[in-house]
Amino acid sequence: MASAAREAADRHNGRMRRLLLIDDDEQLAAPLAAFFRRFDCELVSATTPSAGLALLKEGGFDAAILDVMLPEMDGFELCRTIRKHSDLPIVMLTARGDVMDRVVGLELGADDYVPKPFEPRELLARMQTVWRRSGSRGAAPPVPAGEPRVMVFDGLTIDLDRRQALRGGEALDLTGTEFELLVLLAREPQKVFSRDEILEKLRGHSAEDLLTRAVDILVSRLRKKLEPLDCIRTLRGVGYAFAAGRVQ
Repeated sequence: MASAAREAADRHNGRMRRLLLIDDDEQLAAPLAAFFRRFDCELVSATTPSAGLALLKEGGFDAAILDVMLPEMDGFELCRTIRKHSDLPIVMLTARGDVMDRVVGLELGADDYVPKPFEPRELLARMQTVWRRSGSRGAAPPVPAGEPRVMVFDGLTIDLDRRQALRGGEALDLTGTEFELLVLLAREPQKVFSRDEILEKLRGHSAEDLLTRAVDILVSRLRKKLEPLDCIRTLRGVGYAFAAGRVQ
């Protein structure tokens, strides 16, 4: 297996990463767990949402992988339920080619999606991208040399070390993806970023195989959390720009 894949699931602080798979396909968990174990990841599985939610309450997980088609409640409702109490990274497993599944999942707060059927190494690579983007285990986002670790705008403060955004002194409950989007735009106020540029920078993949509407969804979610601040400008047919005035 390529060394890059092994790096994708490296040990951190002496503890294996723990993932929770919630999928009613009983044949999926065992081989997937065996694959992830080779890269220092422990995969715990549940075949029903209720069992999965019970495991999540115990804590200690670094991400959740949710199938869309589930008994009791579908993956969308499960994602919504988890998001009410947690910003845990979430990856949805969707039917290949079903664009609306991906759109709905992202709207509800999922960090990424993987179409079924999939190769385990693809899921592993996607998980690493999500962890890197969300700053899992306190990792700080890459910062250009000389850039201040705290960016202050009118009514908004962005602390890169703490991965925290404050609106009028109040901490915002942002997912890892939303925070990264905010930082990307705020680093270069007034610069217009196209949807493809944003996708490529946030997800680490070529934009060709990704859903550009995902950017509109992420911007909409971020704007709602920033209200009443109005600091993300839309240039119709072009992209988005950060419009808040910088204080320091």
